[in-house]
Amino acid sequence: MKTKTMVVFALLLALVLVPMFAQGTKDEAAPEEIRVLLANHPYGELLKTKIPEFEAETGIKVNYESLQESQLTNKLTTEFATNSSTVDVFMTRPLQEGLMFIKNGWYESLDNYDFSDYPANSVDIGRKDGKAYIVPLVTEWQVMYYRKDLFKKAGLSVPTTFAELENAARILNKDGVAGIASRGKGAAAVTQISSYIYNFGGRYLEDGKAVFDSPEAIEAIRYYGKLLGNYGPQGVTSMSWENIMPVFQAGKVAMWTDASVFYGQIVDPAKTEIPAEDIGVAQLPRGPVDDSPFIVVSWGMAMSSASKNKDAAQKFLDWATSKELAKEGMLSNITMARDSAWADAEVRAVMNPGLVETQAHAAKNGYPYDRPFMSSVGQARDLIGEVIIESINTKGTSSKLEALAKEKADAVNELLKADGEYGL
Repeated sequence: MKTKTMVVFALLLALVLVPMFAQGTKDEAAPEEIRVLLANHPYGELLKTKIPEFEAETGIKVNYESLQESQLTNKLTTEFATNSSTVDVFMTRPLQEGLMFIKNGWYESLDNYDFSDYPANSVDIGRKDGKAYIVPLVTEWQVMYYRKDLFKKAGLSVPTTFAELENAARILNKDGVAGIASRGKGAAAVTQISSYIYNFGGRYLEDGKAVFDSPEAIEAIRYYGKLLGNYGPQGVTSMSWENIMPVFQAGKVAMWTDASVFYGQIVDPAKTEIPAEDIGVAQLPRGPVDDSPFIVVSWGMAMSSASKNKDAAQKFLDWATSKELAKEGMLSNITMARDSAWADAEVRAVMNPGLVETQAHAAKNGYPYDRPFMSSVGQARDLIGEVIIESINTKGTSSKLEALAKEKADAVNELLKADGEYGL
């Protein structure tokens, strides 16, 4: 009887302990998981190909999503504002949402990150009250991509002034090829017209007030409208970079002014019909007042302050912004922010000389913003975009442009007041 009782007890004990041990084993074996939001951007594409390596090295499972830039901002804003986010790490645009995200406490401060390999001004754009929140990933500056073969055939030199740029666009605008392209799609055009505005002597904001209705800015907006309205591709007011790039790759654009980061894609033989040797990279021509293209930190990497997996998130952020991946980015013609990437001998041996020259020029002469630096920058871009579209649609001749710019500048000032940033 005693033996039978002991056997029954042992069986009951096993029934209790086995599930406990099994559960413990299951929990220990379950990998850490993080949620990462990436942009549809050349560096985001590079990271996607490398994530399996990170997972193998760390045992951390990365659930990533890849979104178009405005969709990414909207998704993050909605999730953070409703306290529903499960995002751990994400790509972010310091000039687009940085100020708003910092003010709302949505970034985790990066107290232990080593920023010594970055230009100070690239870190400062994502810093507040002595704390840094954004790791710079990619720097971009305004360049002009152009078809060397078409220039040679037409007997043209690369334009160095806005007058020469307009003349070249006029001459090259034939045989189904647009003379020039740049972004015309409202808000998307704001970043690319910025350098034109600066080179005419204008600004978006000064002393915390909207000034894009100044005579200098209006003259630049008219010039941009005249260029694209007369010599741009059909439907340009519906085009951002992702719409223009395939048209350029198909050989249907002679010149394209946009960000330096796209060089790698337009010379990729798998994506373009134009031989790489026929594609040049030059400085944006100087304007009548200045020679100051934008140079900005276009993308950075950040952690969510609401992350429940901060150790794993930190490991991913450190890896995704590492020197090794920065070098790989440069070798893929992505213009990375790290100083060491630009100094690397292997990188410099293969980098397009036009990128090196234009980066050096922009770093010395450029302006560090390509849009109004304010919390409500998305709404401000929409407002400014209406002025740009009016100019393009009328080929720069609109009699309403000054009044429209004044109306939109007043609306931007109201946004600045609502956010407590007016006059600051």
